[in-house]
Amino acid sequence: MSIIFGQDPFVEAQVLDLVNRERSQALSRREWKHRLAGYGYSIRETDAGDVVETLPHRVAICKLPAELTA
Repeated sequence: MSIIFGQDPFVEAQVLDLVNRERSQALSRREWKHRLAGYGYSIRETDAGDVVETLPHRVAICKLPAELTA
């Protein structure tokens, strides 16, 4: 599967806003991933960095910024 970035900046911004908001509310990385799964997203760890993708088809939305990976 190829990773596709930059398809729609508006969608990327909305998804990253959701990811950031859920990260601030979660107590752990595991809970954060669980909360995102409830919205239909997942975080996949790759050699190039973490990627936000959709569930269940695993379509890459965007690369996760470094400040959210920690």
